[in-house]
Amino acid sequence: MDMNQRVALITGANTGIGRITALALADRGYQLILAGRSLERTKPVLDNIRRLDKAEPLFFELRLDDLDSVRACADAVLATNLPIHLLINNAGLALQRGQTRQGYELAFGVNHLGHFLLTHLLLGQVISSAPARIINVASRAHRMTNNIPWEHLREPTRSLTGTKEYAVSKACNILFTKELARRLEGTNVSCFGLHPGVVATDIWRATPFFMKPFVKFIPMLTPEDGAKTTLFCIESAEPSQSGQYFANCRVAKTTPLASDLAFAEYLWKFSGVACA
Repeated sequence: MDMNQRVALITGANTGIGRITALALADRGYQLILAGRSLERTKPVLDNIRRLDKAEPLFFELRLDDLDSVRACADAVLATNLPIHLLINNAGLALQRGQTRQGYELAFGVNHLGHFLLTHLLLGQVISSAPARIINVASRAHRMTNNIPWEHLREPTRSLTGTKEYAVSKACNILFTKELARRLEGTNVSCFGLHPGVVATDIWRATPFFMKPFVKFIPMLTPEDGAKTTLFCIESAEPSQSGQYFANCRVAKTTPLASDLAFAEYLWKFSGVACA
């Protein structure tokens, strides 16, 4: 590769916001590393990038509900010896119930814990590639919770729809961003969390049948519009805004829970033990 070329790693780039982000970055000349559950489902995006006549994109399997898969993916990425100028933790799920392979609540495990471990394992490479940025795709849904039920995070999803657990996982995304930014002060690595908007993507595919009549009346953005805040955080947010939460391409307020630095520090420690 051209040693002046920037490298971006994106999780969940096979569809929706991740796909649009990947194509936009490829068009801007980034070398793309795409991490996802299925090469078959990601192949159309890889082919689209190749048609742009840009650098050959790379794909690595990543199952965020299995920490062993996260470790294997990180090892494979590091084995390329490529720098990582952008780490975009985009993948996620909603309205699903269950547990991860290691026994954590499904939304918490996929949306937060898997990305926490991936970021931790790649952090040395990101720091050595600075100036660099880490982008965590969170959600306005974090406003739907005012606590983190630590005692239930090692149990299957308790709510009927998984909505409460999704809200908790998105609050964790924001808390993780804040603590990560604090720990990376002075490294020239900036961290940003964001709400992309309510976007018409595959994240709604698991909507319980009894909720589908209501979901179809929710105004939704296109993936192209949903990716705008991600791209803003990549290209326009100031390094001095590291740790902030963005919506509609500007800094936005969070709940007291998602702004609590003591909670952020405790979540870091809890997640470290979970991934040990």
